[in-house]
Amino acid sequence: MANSEERLHSVLTTLEQCRAVLAETTNRETVQLLSVAILQLRMKLNQVADSELKALCDAMVPDDGTAEGSEDPKSQDQRRRALLKLVK
Repeated sequence: MANSEERLHSVLTTLEQCRAVLAETTNRETVQLLSVAILQLRMKLNQVADSELKALCDAMVPDDGTAEGSEDPKSQDQRRRALLKLVK
């Protein structure tokens, strides 16, 4: 099991390096695809379920239907930081 996890961490490192190189060349679509792959791999390594990620995303989206741009950016940052602290 440890060997398999080490291999996955190695793959994760490689994917992150590839994403960094592609980001420099402004290859946005490929960077986004790699970001999704990296997220999925991190979730697997940290045993985070899809439902937990969805719950976090739902918690970060305002319930009242207000547009993100209409809210004070400072209060948005404070709310996001607080939510992320809850997840830890």
